[in-house]
Amino acid sequence: MSNVWTLLIADDCAEDREVYREYLLSDPHQSYQILEAASAELGLALCQKKHCDAILLDFRLPDMSGLEFLDELKQQQLAVPLPVIMLTGQGDEHIAVQAMKRGAQDYLVKQHLQPHVLQLTVRNAIQQSHLQNQFSKIQKRQQLAAEVALRIRQSLNLEQILQTAVKEIQQLLECDRVCVYQINTNPDDNKNSAAAKLDLTKLSEAGSSSSADAIELFTSFLTDNYQPCFGEVERVTTLVKAKASIIVSRNRKKTQQAYLLVPILLNDREESAIIWGLLVAHQDSNQRQWRTDEVEIFNQLAEQLAIAIQQSQQLSQALMISETEKKLNAFKSQILSTVSHEYRTPLASILMAASTLKQHGDKLDRVKHQQFLQLVEDKARHMAQLVDDLLVIEKLELGKAKFRPLPFELLQFFSDIIEQQRQTLSDRQELTFKITGNTKGFWGDRQLLRQILVNLLSNAIKYSPNGGNVEVHLMGNDSQIIFNVIDEGIGIPIEDKDRLFQLFSRGSNVGNIAGMGLGLAIVKACVQMHGGKVSLESQQHQGTKVTVCLPKRLS
Repeated sequence: MSNVWTLLIADDCAEDREVYREYLLSDPHQSYQILEAASAELGLALCQKKHCDAILLDFRLPDMSGLEFLDELKQQQLAVPLPVIMLTGQGDEHIAVQAMKRGAQDYLVKQHLQPHVLQLTVRNAIQQSHLQNQFSKIQKRQQLAAEVALRIRQSLNLEQILQTAVKEIQQLLECDRVCVYQINTNPDDNKNSAAAKLDLTKLSEAGSSSSADAIELFTSFLTDNYQPCFGEVERVTTLVKAKASIIVSRNRKKTQQAYLLVPILLNDREESAIIWGLLVAHQDSNQRQWRTDEVEIFNQLAEQLAIAIQQSQQLSQALMISETEKKLNAFKSQILSTVSHEYRTPLASILMAASTLKQHGDKLDRVKHQQFLQLVEDKARHMAQLVDDLLVIEKLELGKAKFRPLPFELLQFFSDIIEQQRQTLSDRQELTFKITGNTKGFWGDRQLLRQILVNLLSNAIKYSPNGGNVEVHLMGNDSQIIFNVIDEGIGIPIEDKDRLFQLFSRGSNVGNIAGMGLGLAIVKACVQMHGGKVSLESQQHQGTKVTVCLPKRLS
């Protein structure tokens, strides 16, 4: 509110205008700038051109009455309604009532006018008008804030929510810039609040700033001044207990910057609220005095934004759960289909062998008898391996598998597994083992590494039905181990390579070779848990080479 008020005197009598001027300029409590108009037309024109705080209006003007003047003034639809004090030569109550109905704020009789009466009447009229205008602005701002809150909560998409929020709030508060930051906390930092640092990620912003690094300065300011508060999110009291805070800082040019800051709190219970991020309004183009109603609206919109963010997160979680359930259902269906198919053949062989032994066992020679028993044992082992693979896949898919690295000797570990796999070789197959470099100092999970090597060797042997050499080459250096499993088998068609590490995927050329397409999926998952990489090279009819690289110790 200005210290000097502008008053328009609309009266055709110059002597009366001079008296009013003298009375008002002698007011010890208020200063005035006086504008004068001797006609209604001139007075209405001045109202359009000049900002006025009030009008002293004579009831009888040469070109229209005071009541008609009020009607014309209303037609102008000024941005801010002007208080009008009607002046007349006679104390006519009927005129006073009509003037009040047309919009006059007060009514004075010229014959009884005293200086202090005019001074007090004008002061009261202007003060009351300013209060009404301020209240009207607050009401309008509250209404706009409610509309903004509705627009913020119309979407469940987080990016759209944040974009709408910053744009609408920046326009509502008429400030330079509005930003939303998300607070990233490092759990290790929480153990030591003194060493904790504030990590802010700006997700959305609206508006502009005359200072290019204003927001960066703000984040630095927060890091320096609020660092102890963010050491442990659950114990942040300064920002949780308080609502919006007004922060004034200075940039390199020493101009003041005013930030309006409020935490975005998720959860409706204050004692368990989590600080998700910060809503910041920024003003640096000129001196900004944030009003109480603006701060309150900022708080309300931050609360609505928090609700919208929480709803968005709940939707995302629900969609993730739904997607996970779909994948699990598809996984179960695939397992049932695959198991029923893969079990049918070995079960038929076992039943045939068992039936033959039962009915004709006494007529079979010892060699045939042993062959049937071996068939039963082989098929039973195959079925047991299928069950083991499915249990491993279940643990990996559901996140139940744990990575428990320990130091162990790789040479003996590889040698033992390779010796076990030699028992499954045919007469036309050979398995060789080569070692190069430094393999010592390896930390890994023995069970997961066993799954990797056993599955790769089983595949190499199984998919080399015509024989050939299977080679394992173990190499090591200071930071990692690398091993290749190379076979001279049927190879993999080019079009099948990209999907072979997926569950239940097999090469299109496997023919009658048994398998469920789980081995390479298990290998990939176990390699990733070690922080390593697996790759595959193959040519159809020429063999396959699988390379596994693992760090000696996962950092």
